[in-house]
Amino acid sequence: MLRLTWVQPEDLLGHELRQARLDGREPSAIEARWRAAGGPDAPPRAGASTHRASRYLRLLAEDLLDELADLPSALSDDEPTDLARITSLCVDWPMPPGRADAPSSGCGPVAADRAVPRAPEGALVAAPSPAGLEAAWLGRAIGCLLGKPVEKLPLDGIRALAQAAGNWPLTAYFTAVGVPEDLLAAHPWNRRSAPTSLAENIDGMPEDDDLDYPLVNLLLLRRHGKTFTTADVARLWLDELPPGRTFTAERIAYRNLLSGISPPHTARHRNPFREWIGALIRADVHGWTNPGDPAAAAEQAHRDAVLTHTANGVYAAMFTAAVIATAATGDHDVHACLRSGRRVIPPRSRLARAIDHAVQLAEHHEDFEAVVDELHARYSATHHWVHAVPNTALLAAALTHADGDFTGSICRAVSGGLDTDSVGATAGSVAGLLAGDPAALPERWRAPLKNRLATTVADFDGTGFDTLAHLTHLEATRS
Repeated sequence: MLRLTWVQPEDLLGHELRQARLDGREPSAIEARWRAAGGPDAPPRAGASTHRASRYLRLLAEDLLDELADLPSALSDDEPTDLARITSLCVDWPMPPGRADAPSSGCGPVAADRAVPRAPEGALVAAPSPAGLEAAWLGRAIGCLLGKPVEKLPLDGIRALAQAAGNWPLTAYFTAVGVPEDLLAAHPWNRRSAPTSLAENIDGMPEDDDLDYPLVNLLLLRRHGKTFTTADVARLWLDELPPGRTFTAERIAYRNLLSGISPPHTARHRNPFREWIGALIRADVHGWTNPGDPAAAAEQAHRDAVLTHTANGVYAAMFTAAVIATAATGDHDVHACLRSGRRVIPPRSRLARAIDHAVQLAEHHEDFEAVVDELHARYSATHHWVHAVPNTALLAAALTHADGDFTGSICRAVSGGLDTDSVGATAGSVAGLLAGDPAALPERWRAPLKNRLATTVADFDGTGFDTLAHLTHLEATRS
């Protein structure tokens, strides 16, 4: 029996109950009705429960999803999704290039759907070199590949597998060589990823949504430029993104599009994953193509993100794009880049507090395991392992603790044990860009990728990272 993940109503309801508590709604009465009817919890790690619920429970789940959506949120004033409201809350919103000395008004220039290019004439910042962009693409792929075999594994499983192979703290790709069979049985590698992502069998970069989405967004800019609309994103997805390659919030939004729902309602309708990590993993291209203009990068990421996400899910994408836009100048260390990203997030939001806490932990603890343990103690009981808040916190902590070093950044990000391939990918993108050249990335990480990635997006299958860097550079310099 085909049991499609991330769309079953009885599973969505369990996830929405948890999300409701996180975003300031009180779902207890609705939850009681679900439990009284025999409704199950959401699967803790898998994308779908094992068995289909009764027709009655499925219909009840759909009704309750709609009732949950109507509940008021106590956090709505501090966590808007509308860009004008976001910028009004960010009193230190970054200024465009050439206006760094201008007084902050607390609000950046905003258009409802289509943004105007930000940098004034004569104030353009030089785009990162093709070599720097190649290092960023490579870094993203390497970090993703490092995390792929242990995606979905619990933290203790990741540590045990690496320790058994003599690879803890992490310094290299995961391997099954030397790992006892009983340990492999207790903590099996990710079923889909292990055949192409363990050290002994890597042969180029295998397909992953953490690379597919940057490819989609590169295609978006090539077709529509930086003034694309959210509707342009939706149309491109329908044309070029196979629905089976979408997950969580993206799959729900895709289904909503096919049901005739228009953006930004696609992000809200029966979508309990709207604050998960999916928008963050789409943000790199927006940063790469707006060097020195974190506000423009954040605005661009916002137009992309609201197709699928709201509030903190959107802020995670804006934060990432702003961090990368700052790194793209080559003039700032990783700490300045993180501070730049923090400026585009509403200050009283859950994500802002999470990033501040994570950076403080990283600055306080010499041992990164202690940082990870504190993050897990803070979030594991309340947040899904794919939620944007703990994952963005882990990203900020990893980059801070490693001081932007490439190997240190990706290994800390993956060893944190949340959405390992996604956090590893973004950490690799930032640290690779800061490194500035593919040759600055250790050969042991680069060589197995063979300058080749697999994908089902458009005609990019088999493309080299040098070619992707060239295409990205064209978009970064397009007037």
